[in-house]
Amino acid sequence: MEDVSSKRVSEFLQKCVKLEDSEGDAQPKEEIIELQTLPILAPSYPQTVQEEISMVFNTCAMPANLGPCTRRRREKGSGHDGTSASLYVDRRKSKVWNYYTKLGDAYVECNVCKKQLSFHNSTTTMREHLVRKHSIRDTLLSQLKDDQVPDPDYVAQETAIKRARQLTPENSSQYHAASCAEPRTDVILELVLEMIFRDLHPLSVVKDKGFGLLIGYLEPSFILPSPMQLSSMLWHRYNVVKQHLEHYLQTAHSIVICAEFWLSQPNQTYLTIMTNFIDGEWRRARCILETQQVHEDKGESNLGDRLYSVLTDFGLSNKSVFCVMHDSLQDLGANSSQLKCVYGWTSLCCAAHLLHLCVKAGLEVEQVQEALSAARSIVCYFQQDAKATCSLNSKLEAINKTKLKLVMDTGARWITTIEMCECLLDLKWAIMSVLEEHPKGTAVVQNLADHQWKLLQDLVPVMRTLKIATSFLREEQNFSISSLMPCIHGIVTAIGQQSEEASGVIKTVVSNIRSELTQRWGILDEEKLLESPAVVASFLDPRFKEMRFLSPSLRSELHKKIKSMLSQFFNHQSPLSNQFWVPNADYKAEVGETACQVSAHKERGPSGQSQSMYDILLGKDPTESMPEIHQQLENYIVEPLCKRSTNPLDWWKNNEHRFPSVARFL
Repeated sequence: MEDVSSKRVSEFLQKCVKLEDSEGDAQPKEEIIELQTLPILAPSYPQTVQEEISMVFNTCAMPANLGPCTRRRREKGSGHDGTSASLYVDRRKSKVWNYYTKLGDAYVECNVCKKQLSFHNSTTTMREHLVRKHSIRDTLLSQLKDDQVPDPDYVAQETAIKRARQLTPENSSQYHAASCAEPRTDVILELVLEMIFRDLHPLSVVKDKGFGLLIGYLEPSFILPSPMQLSSMLWHRYNVVKQHLEHYLQTAHSIVICAEFWLSQPNQTYLTIMTNFIDGEWRRARCILETQQVHEDKGESNLGDRLYSVLTDFGLSNKSVFCVMHDSLQDLGANSSQLKCVYGWTSLCCAAHLLHLCVKAGLEVEQVQEALSAARSIVCYFQQDAKATCSLNSKLEAINKTKLKLVMDTGARWITTIEMCECLLDLKWAIMSVLEEHPKGTAVVQNLADHQWKLLQDLVPVMRTLKIATSFLREEQNFSISSLMPCIHGIVTAIGQQSEEASGVIKTVVSNIRSELTQRWGILDEEKLLESPAVVASFLDPRFKEMRFLSPSLRSELHKKIKSMLSQFFNHQSPLSNQFWVPNADYKAEVGETACQVSAHKERGPSGQSQSMYDILLGKDPTESMPEIHQQLENYIVEPLCKRSTNPLDWWKNNEHRFPSVARFL
């Protein structure tokens, strides 16, 4: 139970905030054992909470400067000829000192590389440093002349220090050494704890003999804590980080909940609950809230209750949920209905999972299955027959295609089916030649027929289009769901054009895939499209706001819906509506200049009321009675499209001041 609990805490600490590797870490000074001390790693939180989180992960900060006190410098007196010696060799019992300079009582400096090493009255590791770093071995050390006499001043000083240590054990130097050793022990303890939760080690690792021998050699004075002590420290770290995560989540105006079911090695089902949102600096944040084992009897029937419980535990309101993303192992209908009816959450399934189901439906055509089965037999034959493999490799060397290898597909990943077909087509003639030369080949495995080779050749371009779509969705600027609907519409259009001149089998495959895509994403259902969070997200993406995949009438309905959503959003938060956005100086100047230009065209009417020439000639301006948030929305709609390679978050960060109400809605 102790290890299971620690694993939960470890997974939370490891994944609560997406880490980003820092560059340019300062290298600490080399210790006597030449083990560089690792810095305490901290999660890369956004700048708003960086200082607070640093307090959690640096509870025992390492000293900024581990260097010694003022360096003791000695100079060799002039020789008999009046010239100064070019190199002073401090002679002690060991000839290793010819390569080192003593710096105080606890440090030495290598004269070759200027590295500062700790010194504990032993020259063994100093000698090892010379051997490993500079290849200076005992044979070279023995060649040094040892006819010089040790410096009497140094000998007297060392003797005095030894006597002082023996007579006064509580002297200042020992006190200073003890005070320096204590923070180092704390740092090592924190690093052991960090290793456990970052690498998901069990708490019992501190009882392993090998780990104890390693720590004992690196730090003989360090005493490993018990698993109970580590458990207490781990729970403390968990609670502190959880508090900071709660504070960070409160800055999100709207969140997307992601519920992911996955299987472990012993076929145990787990549920990981994550939140995705855009923080105040227009950065995409992904925080893992909980990972728990799911029992088969309860399964996914209570998904809504689990999500609500986790949100409550972190102080989040269910009204802040924009939608729920989930990749269920069973039918999604019951969960979707529960989330919508009970909690009012719109649910979406994982795009990769749905795309896999669509492609699978297309590949279930009988002729395609027969061709793929024959292709798998060929690949399996070459993987199991060593002679056939050697013959194939020799032929590939002759045609300079040694980098190509046969690949066996897996049912769980349709992309591997494309890779298998592509490799077979590239190696077609070499494979046919090997099968003809080996008499057992045709008896064990049957070669593909000509029409089957042609079928695979026509199938690859269609499958390659789907593979390109997955690559598109994996790009950084397309991580958001706003890129999903334009991508799905593009797939339907592209593979439809590819099948126009294809064979009947390929047309059937494409028809099945398009039918599944249309049905699962509701492309032809206008009511379902308007309710889809993916469509709303695409409109708020400045690259796709024209919504070309919608009809003009449906586009107009979408604009009305967005206006209604904006009105409800700001009316619901009307007490704070004046605090949402504070215009900066540039915006005030822009508005002031516009107001001056409008006032210059105004004239007094007979009734004494102010009227502009536009009102007299064209009637009342409809934008004057339009709410400010609707004006911003209209301005956003007529804004020119940006490049498709633009990151939408960067665009909104630079244009937030122009459309503050719409930006607030994101």
